[in-house]
Amino acid sequence: MTHPNLPSPQFTLQQLGWKPVFQQQVELDQWQDTPARVFAVHRNRLDIVTEQGELSLPLTPGMPRITVGDWLLLGEQAQDVTLLERRSLFQRKAAGTALEAQLIAANVDTLFIVSSLNDDFNLNRMERYLALAHEAEVEPVIVLTKADLCDEPDTYVGQVQRLDPLLVVIAVNGLDSSAAEQLAPWCRSGNTVALMGSSGVGKSTLVNTLLGGEVQSTGTIREDDSKGRHTTTGRSLHLMQHGGLLLDTPGMRELQLTDCEQGVNDVFADITELAKQCRFGDCQHEGEPGCAVARAIEDGTLSERRLVSYQKLLREQAHNSASLAEKRSRDRDLSKMYRSVQNHQRANKGKR
Repeated sequence: MTHPNLPSPQFTLQQLGWKPVFQQQVELDQWQDTPARVFAVHRNRLDIVTEQGELSLPLTPGMPRITVGDWLLLGEQAQDVTLLERRSLFQRKAAGTALEAQLIAANVDTLFIVSSLNDDFNLNRMERYLALAHEAEVEPVIVLTKADLCDEPDTYVGQVQRLDPLLVVIAVNGLDSSAAEQLAPWCRSGNTVALMGSSGVGKSTLVNTLLGGEVQSTGTIREDDSKGRHTTTGRSLHLMQHGGLLLDTPGMRELQLTDCEQGVNDVFADITELAKQCRFGDCQHEGEPGCAVARAIEDGTLSERRLVSYQKLLREQAHNSASLAEKRSRDRDLSKMYRSVQNHQRANKGKR
């Protein structure tokens, strides 16, 4: 396997993102096993990296569900693979009608949420990504691209900053090498950064700048709607010029939240705090008397858009979580039935 963006063999586990939390999971009988970081997941194989270099590992049905960024312990046997407990995990409901939770990335330290300063700018979408970051307990950084094409980037920065005064918001020109310097504090050796955003926001351009070379192909902007063409087709880790690891993801046309209630509440902490002042503990903020949230909207301290976004994300994650839980329950019942049938058939064979 040859991967031009993997580190050379002269690196340490720490440079690959190994941390004490992973070392603490290694049992005494696993000390001779080899730690490996998953750099890419293909249909039938994994691209992994160890201190000794890069390897290709076949995917087999007996393996646990593995995603980019996972840490594995490799035993002496090629198929002896242990998945270490993750520090963080990004997942979403699979796109479309499929009732599956799709793993996006694991063991990420910082999430760059990328949006462009054109018609793509969307506060609701940013709140969706922020909920994902908060649920995973990963530091979010909002990166606003195409600042060179925007007359008043500070106006947009101010809008995003109002979502959370402590939120880091940075406007960059992805084509300018100075963008890498602006984001350098999060890209140091040992850190893993994920980069997420919808198609056409300039993610591939930013990836090339952070990596210091032309790695991702880039698409042009359609003049009618300011949207770019989707250019990244898979998730993979890359070594950045500042020493950290960058996980690029395809543009997400659909990011359905699941099992994310705490993340949503964290993003809308202003609303959850106001709700504590409502007259009724079960206030839905839909016209009830004594509603502190409605009062804040009336006096201008809270935007109605933000309340609508909060309620929508809460309903969505609750619906998806319930659907996935129901499917998991059905799958467990089916598995029990299959095992019961198989045991019955074996017992009958033994009587013959």
